[in-house]
Amino acid sequence: MATLRFNAIKKTLDRKPVEINEVERRSELFGKNVFSKSAMRQYLTSDSYKSVINAIDKGDKIERQLADHISTGMKEWAISKGATHYTHWFQPLTGSTAEKHDAFFETVDENSAIEKFSGQQLVQQEPDASSLPHGGIRNTFEARGYTAWDPTSPAFIWGTTLCIPTIFIAYTAEALDYKTPLLKSISVLDKAATDVVRYFDKKVNKVTATLGWEQEYFLIDSALAASRPDLMISGRTLLGHSPAKGQQLHDHYFGSIPSRALNYMRDLEHECLLLGIPAKTRHNEVAPNQFELAPIFEEVNLAVDHNSLLMHVMEKVAERHNFVVLFHEKPFKGINGSGKHNNWSLATDTGSNLLSPGKTPTKNLSFLTFFVNTIKAVYENEEILRATIASASNDHRLGAGEAPPAIISVFIGSQLTQVLDELEKVTDGKLSPQEKTDLKLNVVGKIPEILLDNTDRNRTSPFAFTGNKFELRAVGSTANCADPMTVLNSIVAKQLIEFKQEVDGLISSKKMKKDDAIFNVLRDYIKKSSKIRFEGDGYGKAWEEEAKGRGLSNYRNTPEALQSKISQKAIDLFSDLSIMNETEIKARFDIEIEDYSKHIQIEGRLIGDIARNHVIPTVIKYQNVLIKNVKGLKEIYGKDFKDQAKEQMNIIEAISKHIAHINKNIDQMIDARKKANHTEDPVKRAHLYCDEVKPYFEDIRYHCDKLELLVDDELWPLTKYRELLFTK
Repeated sequence: MATLRFNAIKKTLDRKPVEINEVERRSELFGKNVFSKSAMRQYLTSDSYKSVINAIDKGDKIERQLADHISTGMKEWAISKGATHYTHWFQPLTGSTAEKHDAFFETVDENSAIEKFSGQQLVQQEPDASSLPHGGIRNTFEARGYTAWDPTSPAFIWGTTLCIPTIFIAYTAEALDYKTPLLKSISVLDKAATDVVRYFDKKVNKVTATLGWEQEYFLIDSALAASRPDLMISGRTLLGHSPAKGQQLHDHYFGSIPSRALNYMRDLEHECLLLGIPAKTRHNEVAPNQFELAPIFEEVNLAVDHNSLLMHVMEKVAERHNFVVLFHEKPFKGINGSGKHNNWSLATDTGSNLLSPGKTPTKNLSFLTFFVNTIKAVYENEEILRATIASASNDHRLGAGEAPPAIISVFIGSQLTQVLDELEKVTDGKLSPQEKTDLKLNVVGKIPEILLDNTDRNRTSPFAFTGNKFELRAVGSTANCADPMTVLNSIVAKQLIEFKQEVDGLISSKKMKKDDAIFNVLRDYIKKSSKIRFEGDGYGKAWEEEAKGRGLSNYRNTPEALQSKISQKAIDLFSDLSIMNETEIKARFDIEIEDYSKHIQIEGRLIGDIARNHVIPTVIKYQNVLIKNVKGLKEIYGKDFKDQAKEQMNIIEAISKHIAHINKNIDQMIDARKKANHTEDPVKRAHLYCDEVKPYFEDIRYHCDKLELLVDDELWPLTKYRELLFTK
């Protein structure tokens, strides 16, 4: 292993940046491999094109005859781009993407064949995929799974394959993927937000949720990564002593991008642009060898698809550059982990951002309506939102010093807090003309001026308002954005529906004018949701105690947090909005709770294997060297040898103690793991893995890391942190 380590280091040091030739302008590259509107105009008939556009904009059904025309045009476009196969590209409940490739090929007779792709093959397929997670939805005798075309996300070509974004559902029509509930939440939110925004602008016919994600990741040389079995299997280092230098000098953050990493980014962005992923920003992140990529905002469904596609493309491009991409939320102990900040907003078909104030009081009252309703939605459902960011890997990051705490709170800044404080003073009932004038001119009217220099951003807040959007910062870097976005869309939709009912009720029963009714309801919402707003430091016991006093949930780990997903509150939320039924909700919970146990189980096996088969044999070998040295000193110095061999004997003794602790902890961990494995209840099993198995990891790691400092560097088998993080 030590030989493997040093060979890996040498190989890494010998690497040269892969040459990248950027010839075409980025604007010319963008969307070349996407069956975009311009491509559709070229390859589809007028009726077929209109049918697809109506399906995208209005949700209209595509007739079978037109589907055949669309599939033919799509096939001809794909073949002209070098495609030989097609696939229904979907997002099962594994967190990654899935695909089964079929050729554009059918035989006519024994001597001839044709390229064929029918409307039926475009619209629906039966990939089965029975081994994918389903949470008990699919019975053995009816385990078929179906994929159905999602025309709102354009088809694209990756390699030589036409990829068609689809939903994935069971024989009984329950969703088996992330996309289906997301699409339903988008539709429900569109209807609810459009109904509300028409209080202010009658021209609006559609409201679209938008998303701009920020993908953080680490780049590690492939040879170095291959020398670490824990990195290759679990995505994180289970052992490894912190290097003398980490991120404390802040010299990597926003620094000059290393040449190999920069060429990787250039190559990656080239592929992104061809696929229509609007990659915009790249930079070094805080930790050594950590980076970030961020795109331009897009419609939320397309943004989710693009992020899932991006993660796959990142790994493929990394192979060309002899890198391994680490998406794990905490691949290295003691330095910053990686998140995937989800920047969410609402846009109208008239070109307005509903979370951006404007020049008129009416525009700003619209802004306040959506702003306050979003805050109240988060307050009423903070525990459900917390559950969507829960995972075995994200547990290492949440509240770990550089990331948001596990307690959901909303940061809006001191200026907007003052605005809400003023609105809280609104008179109950009809406003006087003077009060209404003062409110519109002095409070609502001045919001754009207030926000102009509002740079006060609390980086510890899990959910922060950042000028014209809300940023959910607690999403893990490995996560599929669809899950938190489905919840956020749903809770805001529910809140807007309730808001409109209350406003209409005041207009009808109390004979209030529209603005009076809106101000009255917003005042009540501001008061009721004030406990979720927090402007301070989100770390430490002080905030935990304060949050407890405010009645906010504090789920410290995934098994605790996931319970909120199957609460009656969650079931009612998704069922009432027709986004998911109770069966689908509970199936997802079963999958995630089982997934948690499996992740901890794998890591437990790994750390035991590495400690016993790599660390202990190495330290015994070194201990034998020391013993031989002590014997030699005894031969030379006789009875006085202890004075000369004191330090060596101390190290020998320390090694023995560390070995004993490691073996004892591994034995106890194995017993705890057996106990968990023999527990039939998946929830109890997850809690056992969390509370009784996982704690041994740190004990085993502590003693292994101490041995790393004692043992001769030339013997140590595992590539060290200083080599993983600072070998460029």
